Amino acid sequence: MMRPLLLLLLCSWLPGCVLFQRPPRPVHAPPQESASFVWPAAFPEKDHQLITGSMLGAIQLAMEDFLPWDLKPHRAATPTEICLYKRDSYDVLVAPGGEGLVFVEIMLRPGACHAAGEIVLDGGGRYAIDVKQWRILASQR
Repeated sequence: MMRPLLLLLLCSWLPGCVLFQRPPRPVHAPPQESASFVWPAAFPEKDHQLITGSMLGAIQLAMEDFLPWDLKPHRAATPTEICLYKRDSYDVLVAPGGEGLVFVEIMLRPGACHAAGEIVLDGGGRYAIDVKQWRILASQR
């Protein structure tokens, strides 16, 4: 009697494990390719940008709300729709907004998702991020 009950209990918990997926880990180059990479003698002094930790965290929080890592296009998606599901189709503006506040604007990169006959009118969002409590205060889409 105990064995069927245990089996039933185990089977009822198993589907719940599907809900607890971890985000994908970054892809690394193969060791041979990585070994052949040559680092520059010094960090480039031109065209670099400093992104503070709070700004980076705000960008990650906004992007995860705007386009979650596990969101996939539907089966009959057009090339434009597939493009809209790719994070590299978007640019981000970030600005400090006062004590513990960061503004993040996610916008479709110009020319990123244009296909013949299809026009994308709105492809972005705006966020006010509380970087002290790591929460989204407000958003506009």
